[in-house]
Amino acid sequence: MRIQLRLNHTDCTVDTSPMKRLLDVLREDLRLTGTKEGCGEGECGACSVIIDGEVINSCLVPVCQVNGSTILTVEGLAHDGRLDPLQQAFLECGGAQCGICTPGMLIAARALLDGNAHPSRDEIKEAIAGNLCRCTGYVKIIDAIEQASEMKR
Repeated sequence: MRIQLRLNHTDCTVDTSPMKRLLDVLREDLRLTGTKEGCGEGECGACSVIIDGEVINSCLVPVCQVNGSTILTVEGLAHDGRLDPLQQAFLECGGAQCGICTPGMLIAARALLDGNAHPSRDEIKEAIAGNLCRCTGYVKIIDAIEQASEMKR
């Protein structure tokens, strides 16, 4: 099946099986390996992408359901070779540890900041609640998101 979408600010067409998971199409067919598979059951958030403005676990979505959609993956955050302020804040604050959860955390945080430029710490915690990290107590991740929101002031 031919799937058309707007992926990371660029129109894209891919020929693939309609029931193939979006995660696998991104990683295998389109070679966008930033999106990670953690649990494969929609529980960890490592595979989070933004589809039509909503954070979605790509491991649960058959690619046929995103035909005509706009999708943002972690690769689409940087612009003109420069890191998104959110990515920069993760680097500066030590918000990335092993890296498995980081793409999903960045995506969840980007969706939050797109809708609420200056969230409270509690709003940040709520926004990333669907993303599990096994390496930290989340403090540095929350600090990074808070720092990125301050960069926009």
